Amino acid sequence: MTIDVVGVSKRFKSFTALDNVSLHVRSGELVALLGPSGSGKTTLLRIIAGLDWPDAGEVRFDGEDALERTVRDRNVGFVFQHYALFRHLNVFENVAFGLRVRTGKDKVPDATIRAKVEELLHLVQIDWLADRYPGQLSGGQRQRVALARALAISPRVLLLDEPFGALDAKVRKELRRWLRQLHEELPVTSLLVTHDQEEALELADRVVVMGHGRIEQVGTPSEVYDNPATAFVHDFIGETLALPTDVRDGRLYAGDKPLALDSQGVADGPARLLARPHDVDLADPDAAPFAGRVLAVRTFGPTRRADIEIPGRNGPVVVEAAVPHQQDLPTGGLIGLVPRRYRVFNANA
Repeated sequence: MTIDVVGVSKRFKSFTALDNVSLHVRSGELVALLGPSGSGKTTLLRIIAGLDWPDAGEVRFDGEDALERTVRDRNVGFVFQHYALFRHLNVFENVAFGLRVRTGKDKVPDATIRAKVEELLHLVQIDWLADRYPGQLSGGQRQRVALARALAISPRVLLLDEPFGALDAKVRKELRRWLRQLHEELPVTSLLVTHDQEEALELADRVVVMGHGRIEQVGTPSEVYDNPATAFVHDFIGETLALPTDVRDGRLYAGDKPLALDSQGVADGPARLLARPHDVDLADPDAAPFAGRVLAVRTFGPTRRADIEIPGRNGPVVVEAAVPHQQDLPTGGLIGLVPRRYRVFNANA
């Protein structure tokens, strides 16, 4: 099922949660809504679900007005961060709940319920836990129960709000891989809300980067990482090394030093050159466009990073650069920085 959000705005008193947001989600794809706290991603998810209403705009499912439908009529499955399982019901009955509460012409026979629940528990790989209660499960197992319960009603849309946020890093990584594989087997359109960029980049077909109630960029994981449309996206996704520059008459400067680097059409004025740490080479300070003093070098696992203090327009700026393991980089010495791949943005962008 396709989802279309058209010009949706939402305010909570003086706070603008969503500002004229439009988005098209293709049938069967998994889209991640990625952004910091307060960016509007959960508000957008709740409006799509029918748990909140926009002040303006439209939401359409397969071209039909979803705002005229109740939560139940939208046929949406939910998975939340804190599971929301019924403690007094075992795993089987938690998954069966959405089917058992149907009445009248929608009532589901017991045999059909049993077959459906057994199929789902097998699908999410916890069929051996059917008789246990939530208190007897690990966090990862509870989240699988929550997902099976959401799928039991055969939703056309699956909404996941920070589903792995309460789990430790190892379990989160395992469940991400499992959810991606599961989604490829199911004919359901999914929206995932997360502030975890690694989660979004690993799971989603497309990523919607949100900030301050607006959509900053929509693209595949590689598009938003390799070709960020705004400074906000570059700063938020992945590691960013930010170098202060100025654009004068279409040329890039570091202080009064003209640089043999492309200003990328940025208007004259204060600017920032943004690069990934692994896209910046360390070099002789006299031959590099930027140079600074090494404050510290840290090693964590396969990664080495150096804090380097460089001159800025309003005083020294400390940036973090990648250091090859084989390179000796004494603290206190000068080192040059040569960006190989970078983006230039207006300093106020």
